[in-house]
Amino acid sequence: MRVLENYVGGRWVDVPGAELHDVTNPASGEVVAQVPFSAASDLDAAVQAARQALPAWRDISTIGRARFMFDLRQKLVERREDLARSVTIEMGKTLPDANAEVGRMIEMVEAASAIPTTMQGRILEDVSRGVDAETIRQPVGVCAAIAPFNFPAMVPFWFLPFAIACGNTFVLKPSEQVPLTQTLAFEIIDSLGLPPGVVNLVNGGREVVESILEHPGIDAVSFVGSAPVAKIVYERAAATGKRVQALGGAKNHMVICPDAVVEPTVNGLIGSGFGAAGQRCMAGSVIVTVGDAHEKVIPTLVEESSRLKVGDGLDEGVDVGPVISCDARDRIAGWIEKAVADGAELVLDGRDPDGVQDGSFIGPTILDRVTPGMDIVSEEVFGPVLVVIRAETLDEAIEIVNSSPFGNGVSIFTESGAAVRKFRHEVEVGMIGVNIGVAAPVAFFPFSGWKASFLGDLHAHGPDGVEFFTRKKTTTSRYFSGGATSGAYFVER
Repeated sequence: MRVLENYVGGRWVDVPGAELHDVTNPASGEVVAQVPFSAASDLDAAVQAARQALPAWRDISTIGRARFMFDLRQKLVERREDLARSVTIEMGKTLPDANAEVGRMIEMVEAASAIPTTMQGRILEDVSRGVDAETIRQPVGVCAAIAPFNFPAMVPFWFLPFAIACGNTFVLKPSEQVPLTQTLAFEIIDSLGLPPGVVNLVNGGREVVESILEHPGIDAVSFVGSAPVAKIVYERAAATGKRVQALGGAKNHMVICPDAVVEPTVNGLIGSGFGAAGQRCMAGSVIVTVGDAHEKVIPTLVEESSRLKVGDGLDEGVDVGPVISCDARDRIAGWIEKAVADGAELVLDGRDPDGVQDGSFIGPTILDRVTPGMDIVSEEVFGPVLVVIRAETLDEAIEIVNSSPFGNGVSIFTESGAAVRKFRHEVEVGMIGVNIGVAAPVAFFPFSGWKASFLGDLHAHGPDGVEFFTRKKTTTSRYFSGGATSGAYFVER
């Protein structure tokens, strides 16, 4: 049985005496590796390596750091299929879905390679007579990220390439449920010849997380996970003076207007609700039909969803893979049962999908006649479950969307520009899709969740990523030998 290692100071290291936990394939229940649960001392060793590497790394030119990004991108492209297969084996999503995730992972590196442009500051000549002002960006220091299970390849790379391209050093704690993909990614990184300590990987569970939040040698923390844990991470890390971005949970709505084009709308609803077995923070989970949109779209949605094939994500033709664990499967089934008890109509039941025996499978499920007050509307299920609420008007639909404590993503399906403009202006959500089921932005734009879906001031990737991983320093200067007058600066301006 393979036992995973940490990557600290430019080399792979054992974690002697650590408690070992199984890493399982959720499609079969097979144990594919064991991951050590590192101690606070192991995290400290990684932080010390990162601090030691920081001065020399930040002194490398931005072009030099960008060239490491070019090399990393190429090596990830060469191992794309291996990375995708690893995602499917440990997380369960279908191979095409995993391949798309790795594509987004690579896209992050491409965006980070633009750092000689995106890290530029500002300068203004003659803010007063003979006085110039200049703002530059410098790295924050040692940065750490705590990653979730649902995107083993992509989410860690929301942070890693931007952090090191900006001149920081980095410590990653991958999810203990899916550590294999980042082990592979760090094997690729190890081949780049980065200075030892620039990037570090520490496997583990709660003890490592708490050590990251408290360690005085860590300057910034990035987190992705559930909303309650995001709140804890934000509060505890900020209390120790760290810069924090904490991305929490979601309950994303998809509003269907009467003029929506049925076939692409249904395809969008299915891809959003059932892709990755609903285990995305951008998955649509609440459908709001406006007026007669319900009768136009929902019957077709139920029919097409019932045809989706559930099975091992490595098998050809499978549409929906397993959820991450049997515990998750049972929790999702409990939410379905509760919704029915609360008065919802179960129009498609995925609790006993055909063709599968072992593994943590639950198939596409649709609940109709759901009302806004039901718990399943406000609580994150994180599974392949769509609920349908009926609204009479677009105003009512917007009110339903805005009543959610979350504000991550939302979609509207319509051909009306006026409806889109009203919707975009009034919804209290950070990412909006127009006839797009999963409105996750590309790497050059920020992942801009609102409300309980995000805690912090600067979002992941895009311009916010560069802002988060740099600090501004402004210099005001005057040189008398260059002919500047000797008048007082504050009077002259």
